[in-house]
Amino acid sequence: MVAFTLDKVVPWGRSYQEYIDMFGLTEADLQGRILGCGDGPAGFNAALTARGGHIVSVDPIYAFDAAQIKSRITETYDTVLSQVRKNQNDFVWNAITSVEELGRVRMLAMDAFLSDYEAGKNEGRYIVGELPSLPFDSGRFDMALSSHFLFLYSDHLSAEFHLQALLEMLRVAHEVRVFPVLTLSGEPSPHLASIMDALAKHGFCTEIRRVAYEFQRGGNELLVVKAL
Repeated sequence: MVAFTLDKVVPWGRSYQEYIDMFGLTEADLQGRILGCGDGPAGFNAALTARGGHIVSVDPIYAFDAAQIKSRITETYDTVLSQVRKNQNDFVWNAITSVEELGRVRMLAMDAFLSDYEAGKNEGRYIVGELPSLPFDSGRFDMALSSHFLFLYSDHLSAEFHLQALLEMLRVAHEVRVFPVLTLSGEPSPHLASIMDALAKHGFCTEIRRVAYEFQRGGNELLVVKAL
């Protein structure tokens, strides 16, 4: 197995409000036990914990300490924003109105993560791991969330990987939500239809649900999966 190295990672964390909007989370949803798969340096865990919520985030990046992750954020931050600036037409500038505001919003989220990270690791809220194999007992969570990983990287991750990852999330959680269902190029994932069919054969109910959130142009839908 190839060792996971930080120099291959571009840490980019979304805010608490973005998680609420992306996943269409209600107050009732936030009362449950939530698992974030591939959360990276998002601010959601820190903010939800501060509000009394129950959340665990899992990501291979948590093998590193706060100073190492912060250093990598600093190294890659300008590159990410320059890429966004170059491709501004691929995004919808409503809730976030400019590249500069995007940088501020995301850095605030990542700063919230970094401030919470060491305490959260000690409390078991940031766990080293990655799909398609999660280090949790079956049925431990009410909901598992995956943001900007599954489907987005369909060019790199096979349909079989997607199916195994989703089945694993469904093993540990009663409901799974994945956002978005587009690829990096802004096209619907070529895996989506076959994955929904396969999940139905495994006894799960799938739904494509529209949300108010749209930053990647056309990216305003998520996949919701539950047991029948």
